[in-house]
Amino acid sequence: MATTQRATRAKRPDPNGSPEPNDGAPTQLGTEDGASESGKDLPVAPLGLDLDDPRLYINRELSMLEFFRRVLEEARDSSHPLLERVKFLAIVASNMDEFFMVRVAGLKQQVKVGVVDPSEEQTPAEQLAAIRKVVNSLMQESRACWERELRPTLAEAGVHVLDYGQLSPNQRRKVEAYFQELVFPVLTPLAFDPGRPFPHISNLSLNLAVLIRGRDGEERFARVKVPNTLPRLVPIKRSSGATRKDGTVPREHYFVWLEQVIAANLHMLFPGMEIVEAHPFHVTRDADIIIQELEAEDLLETMEESVRQRRFGSVVRVQISGRMPERMREILVDNLEVTPLDLYSGDEPIDISRLMGLMSVDRHDLKDPPFVPGVPPVLRDAIHDSDLFSAIRQGDVLLHHPYDSFTPVLQFLQTAADDNDVLAIKQTLYRVGRNSPVVEALLEAIENDKQVAALVELKARFDEESNIGWAKRLEAEGVHVVYGLPGLKTHSKVAMVVRKEGTGIRRYVHLATGNYNPVTAGIYTDLGLFTCDDEIGADCTDLFNYLTGYSAKTEYRKLLVAPINLRARMQDLICREIEHAQRGEPAHIIFKMNALVDKPMIKLLYAAARAGVQIDLIVRSICGLRPGIKGLSENVRVRSIVGRFLEHSRIYWFANAGQPEVFVGSADLMPRNIDRRVEVLFPVGDPRLVRSIRDDILGVYLADNVKARQLKPDGSYARVAPGDSPVVNAQAILLKGRSGASLPTPPAAG
Repeated sequence: MATTQRATRAKRPDPNGSPEPNDGAPTQLGTEDGASESGKDLPVAPLGLDLDDPRLYINRELSMLEFFRRVLEEARDSSHPLLERVKFLAIVASNMDEFFMVRVAGLKQQVKVGVVDPSEEQTPAEQLAAIRKVVNSLMQESRACWERELRPTLAEAGVHVLDYGQLSPNQRRKVEAYFQELVFPVLTPLAFDPGRPFPHISNLSLNLAVLIRGRDGEERFARVKVPNTLPRLVPIKRSSGATRKDGTVPREHYFVWLEQVIAANLHMLFPGMEIVEAHPFHVTRDADIIIQELEAEDLLETMEESVRQRRFGSVVRVQISGRMPERMREILVDNLEVTPLDLYSGDEPIDISRLMGLMSVDRHDLKDPPFVPGVPPVLRDAIHDSDLFSAIRQGDVLLHHPYDSFTPVLQFLQTAADDNDVLAIKQTLYRVGRNSPVVEALLEAIENDKQVAALVELKARFDEESNIGWAKRLEAEGVHVVYGLPGLKTHSKVAMVVRKEGTGIRRYVHLATGNYNPVTAGIYTDLGLFTCDDEIGADCTDLFNYLTGYSAKTEYRKLLVAPINLRARMQDLICREIEHAQRGEPAHIIFKMNALVDKPMIKLLYAAARAGVQIDLIVRSICGLRPGIKGLSENVRVRSIVGRFLEHSRIYWFANAGQPEVFVGSADLMPRNIDRRVEVLFPVGDPRLVRSIRDDILGVYLADNVKARQLKPDGSYARVAPGDSPVVNAQAILLKGRSGASLPTPPAAG
């Protein structure tokens, strides 16, 4: 297939009829003067419709909470194995923690300094009020799911999560021995009185607020932290269950909550004192890091200090037991410097994210069946013979994880480290995880006298500490380590191998939508491409020169690179579809991404829909576009897939009047991705691979009627029902390797 063409200037879309009266000038899309960043005029919105009206956009925070609701639905879906349902419930709680640490913390800062965004329908204070209402609803539903559905069903299956009061005398003796041997030595009770200040409560810590009474009759407050170094669910010795019909004897597993064990034994921590009452509470702090990079002489040192300071961020949420009395609540409010609205009360357990610990239970019958990812035939012999470079020279290779194995990516780097003809390896590292074989391959390459350059993104949120460690180790071994560009987070996924062949060199490149992390490659859906295309290789060389040195380059041959040309090129590609629609040619856009937030892009998609372009969006979490609005987005259908694997791939497909083009990469359509990160979208040039992405991936997702939810104009989602159609579960089909589904004709949006 030919390389990507520059879109010609797009005509303004026909408003499909006589324009409605409008007192003012029509709203212009794009920049204030109506020109795109590429210098082309962008379409004008139809008269009578103000595309700056905040009501045309779904609030991003509330849209994110709707995503949490879809994850909670999976916890309630009995088609999942039981422990997988528990996992989904734990994910909801974990996601909520991060939501408060970043998004709610940001809104609170806006309220504090008096910032109001006129493009938002609600003020920050109004958004916080709306968030609180939805969060309380989700918390109640989550706890109801646990107590009424999952916990009793687990018990029937032989996995018992007990309250301390439910323990038998024998179980209690075992738990008390566990407390004395392992728990008691770790605990540090902290008093609060005129001589001792209120103790610091660390981020995401679970604590007991304890009220004690001395011999003098005076009541005092103390805090006991539940140690996070011990299992939150204390295992009690397993026993054999009743014999099943098939003759097998399942193992019965028993657990009790650690905070309840501690609460029952507080008399050992406060000898001679009366324990009046004790109640758990969980603290969430502002954990977003703002780096003043231009003033930081050493970014590595600054990041280390920022990570240390994260635990001292202001408190944004306090989860408490609904049984906690008012006097204890007042102590927390006063000393944590929060308002009563920052208290979220509910039934215990108050932090259900730790239910994830049940996934360690040895009950494979209660989990998803294991699967062995495949390896494309073209790579099987190459991996065995360590001859991946020869296979890549035969043609581009596309991997779809986790259905395709991540092993070829690791083998690519390992082969490069060992190959005598390889001169250099350059790679971006965003989240690589612990015990990373990717980093080990780079270190081995240094030992084998290769030139190795690695961009380690220190600002990868909540992975900063891990990345700091890897950066130090790589530097110590002689790798050229850089930390990215001031003010920009490097989120692109690129690895380039420079190899001597004959009298010249050839560049082998791996580009991807996901991180170089073997663990997440097994649970996230991502795409990766191996290529030795000369122009892509040259673009990658320019990209790394931009990242490691100084470059004012504004054009790339094939890559779409943020913040340089990605926005302008995407605008051009959408405008080209508008042109096709206006000429009566096939015009269709299919985007798959994690989030759609960028308002200029949404405005342009609205204009495309008005011009007659059929638009299908597969958006995992946040979507700011409202589909199904009469006269604006009737041609837009938005769906979200939530299932066994986390949908993480980004695909941008354009019909292009019957000559489809597709771009894949690391960028979502969010302002941060387009304007404040280094992102890469890369074209898939092989027509065979383009068809496969369209039919075998996008087509299957668009046909899903099991795990798909469709976005409604009001921002809520409704499950897509099979009706009389064959049942289509996209992830299940891809997992079984059944490909070849044809792209369905999308039904009317709305």
